[in-house]
Amino acid sequence: MDTKKIIHIDMDCFYAAVEMRDFPQYREVALAVGGNEKQRGVISTCNYKAREYGVRSAMPTAKAFQLCPNLVLVPGRMSVYQAVSKQIRAIFERYTHLIEPLSLDEAYLDVSHCLIHHGSATLIAEAIRQDIERELNLTASAGVAPLKFLAKIASDLNKPNGVAVIPPNKVQSTIDELPLEKIPGVGKVSIAKLHRANLYTCLDVKQANYSDLLRQFGRMGASLWQRSHAIDKREVVIERQRKSVGVERTFSVNIQSYTQCWRVIEDKLYPELEKRLLKVSPDKQILKQGIKMKFADFQQTTIEHNYKLLNLGDFKSLLEDILKRSDGREIRLLGLNVMLKPDELNQQLCLL
Repeated sequence: MDTKKIIHIDMDCFYAAVEMRDFPQYREVALAVGGNEKQRGVISTCNYKAREYGVRSAMPTAKAFQLCPNLVLVPGRMSVYQAVSKQIRAIFERYTHLIEPLSLDEAYLDVSHCLIHHGSATLIAEAIRQDIERELNLTASAGVAPLKFLAKIASDLNKPNGVAVIPPNKVQSTIDELPLEKIPGVGKVSIAKLHRANLYTCLDVKQANYSDLLRQFGRMGASLWQRSHAIDKREVVIERQRKSVGVERTFSVNIQSYTQCWRVIEDKLYPELEKRLLKVSPDKQILKQGIKMKFADFQQTTIEHNYKLLNLGDFKSLLEDILKRSDGREIRLLGLNVMLKPDELNQQLCLL
C-alpha cells in the first residue's frame, strides 16, 4: 500500500488575524474576538499578544480582562470569516480536491496523488501557506505526515506561521515520545484517568496490555492503542455527515430552580432546536436527546437518554436528573442537543 501524504492546515488565530488585517489599529494591541458581554461572554479567539497574558479561546471574558486589563475586545464578524474561509478553500482546491474541512480555519488535505512540486507534500504545504499569505495577508501553519492524527499534531509544532514534517521513517519514534494529552480527543478528564494508570506517553500505551486498556478505558483505550502503534486508517472525508444539532444560552443573570430552567427550555431553547432540526433532518429521526448545563463555577455536565423522536415532554425527566448534580450551584448556561440517526442504519462499530 502506498504511503499517504496528509497535510493539516490550521490558520493562525484566524478571527483575530482577520480583524488585525482589516483594522490596522488592532495590530499592536492585545486583541480578542467574541465575548459580547464583558462579564458573561466567552472569548472566541485572541491574538498572540493577548496569549502572552494567558488569554485563551473559550475563556470567560471576565477572566480574560483579569489577566489582561488592556485587552481590546471586538465582536465577531462571522459573515466575513466565512467569506475568507471560502477563499482559503479555493486555494486548497488548486492542489487537491480531497479536502476535509474541520472548521472555518482548519482542514485536512490528501495530496498523495498530487503531481505539483514533483509530488512533495512538504513543498505543497509551503506553497499553500505562501498563497494564503500573499493573496489574503493571513498566515497559516501546516503539519505534514502519513497519518491524519499525526498531521494535526504536527501543525501545532511550529505555530505560528510554520510547517512541521513527520516523514514515514520518523513516524513511530515521534509517536513514542508524544505525551498522551497531545492526541486529538484526549481531554482533561481522560488524561487524569490515564495518569492514574501510570500512562503518560504513547510509548507507555504501546507497551501496555491491550486487554487491560480495553477494560479500563473502553473505546478510548482501543483508539489510543491504535494511535500508539501508528495505526490511523481514516481517510480524508470530502463530505461529512452531520451527527448532532444543539442550541444553548448563556444567562446574563444566573438561574437555579427547575421552574426557571423549564421556562427557558419551553419558551426559548426547544423551539429553536426544533427549527434547526427541521432544516437538517426534516423527518426528525434521532437517536438521543440531551441537556447540557454549566454552573456558576464553570463546571459543566451533560445528560442524555435514548429517544427516537424529538419530544418536549421527554426533557422534563432529563432536567430533573441533571439538576441533582447542581449541589445548590447556580446555572450560567443551559443547552439542548440531539444526536442524529445516521443515514446508513446498517453501519456498525468494528470492535477489535
